[in-house]
Amino acid sequence: MLDKRGCGVLMHLTSLPGPGGIGSMGADARRFVDLLAAMGMSYWQILPLSPPACGNSPYSAFSAFAGNPLLIDLDQIVVDGDLAEITYEDSSDCTGVDFEAVSEHKMKLLKSAAVNFLGNAAAPCKQEFWEFCDTTPWLHNYALFMALKQRYNGKSWDKWPAGSALLTTEKYEKFSVEFGPEIGIQKYIQWQFFRQWRQLRTYSSAKGIAIIGDIPIFVGYDSADVWSHRELFLLDSKGKPTVVAGVPPDYFSETGQLWGNPLYDWDEMGRQKYAWWIERFRSMFELFDVVRIDHFRGFEAAWHVPYKEKTAINGTWVTAPGILVFDAIFTALGKLPVIAEDLGVITHDVIVLRDRYNFPGMKIVQFAFDSGPSNVYLPHNHLKNCVVYTGTHDNDTLVGWYNSLSKTQRSRVNFYVGGHGKDGKESLEALIRTVLMSVADTAIVPLQDFIGLGTEARMNIPGTAFGNWAWRFDWSMINGDLARFVRDQLECYGRCNTRHQ
Repeated sequence: MLDKRGCGVLMHLTSLPGPGGIGSMGADARRFVDLLAAMGMSYWQILPLSPPACGNSPYSAFSAFAGNPLLIDLDQIVVDGDLAEITYEDSSDCTGVDFEAVSEHKMKLLKSAAVNFLGNAAAPCKQEFWEFCDTTPWLHNYALFMALKQRYNGKSWDKWPAGSALLTTEKYEKFSVEFGPEIGIQKYIQWQFFRQWRQLRTYSSAKGIAIIGDIPIFVGYDSADVWSHRELFLLDSKGKPTVVAGVPPDYFSETGQLWGNPLYDWDEMGRQKYAWWIERFRSMFELFDVVRIDHFRGFEAAWHVPYKEKTAINGTWVTAPGILVFDAIFTALGKLPVIAEDLGVITHDVIVLRDRYNFPGMKIVQFAFDSGPSNVYLPHNHLKNCVVYTGTHDNDTLVGWYNSLSKTQRSRVNFYVGGHGKDGKESLEALIRTVLMSVADTAIVPLQDFIGLGTEARMNIPGTAFGNWAWRFDWSMINGDLARFVRDQLECYGRCNTRHQ
């Protein structure tokens, strides 16, 4: 996989159309897979599936292992018999997700379904549920964490009473009994998420579509992972971070990006033989065919910013034991198909780490035109073992990016790709063709770029905490000729998935 010419579409599940105010793993997801197959695609790339925390970002979640309950298809829960039939409000306007409203409505229904299921001794699939509980090592910690979070009105765990925040073995056992009903609800919700995901992945596989997932290198501070494994992170005796993650000033921000994630205590992880990372990768490859490591360079060195700094400027690069981590993972799990997100400030040591395991890196065409012909993002400088994108979830759409360029910059782009349309449409189509004809084995294009949407369809603006991740498409945006048009291009440039022929 990833070692022959292919193409994929980048679009997160939340962006799917359908009832309920947010995309789900239901009928519209399968219809999207059908569209990818008709296009001749090989891949569907998505963002992390974890339950988002503050700001609705899937890159800062309540768990590195759990699934996002908001992606569950409620219609399937009705079919399962755990809910009565649902009447949805008018969803004709599905251009955005109101996360607060969706969460309030959907979580209420999911908890009701869980109560019905758990209270019904004769419920179908009861044995399947208990097997999931028994074989999912992270599940109980996550369910207890969410139960406590509910008890304390959603507050971050460091704001809980000390007996709950800095949990002892005795309190762990006591709370596991005290919060039994809510823990059961949380486990039911996760069981439904993972069984629905398996069904969607099986459907995708049958259609010849491999799924590229995303693993953020860091985890959220307010997460079950940090709360239950404080020893694995650089925290003080009260559980507060001593340093937090970010990146120095770069293309996206003059003051850098202050992510705020806690950083790993690599010495302690080494003493535990990197068991947490092995389990994390094992979990990810039970979900996905390929995994993109977000901020790959953090395995070589991470930007440590002192806690309570207001920007990421005053940080320091601190080395990480990437080779030891990946050697441990591959020894336990075998060689895995991984994409290394190697954007930003990349040193020789990062390249050595990436190439040691033959991980393909990433090339972003939007970054290609701000310097001369030696720019590594220009298609004539690409390598076979890389993944080329028009843009990622952190970029503006291709239309939005092109419209933001100066006249001189547009002329440079037009000259390179051979597009001379007065309205830019010809240039934008030529940019996508340029990506598809790249020597890179794998090309990924966000759905927004294939259907020509502007900045209003942007997924995320790095460095901003709110107002992101909400974009959704509607089936009316998909031109009836789109699949054939894209397929013809993939066939022309040797990227068409032959399983669809």
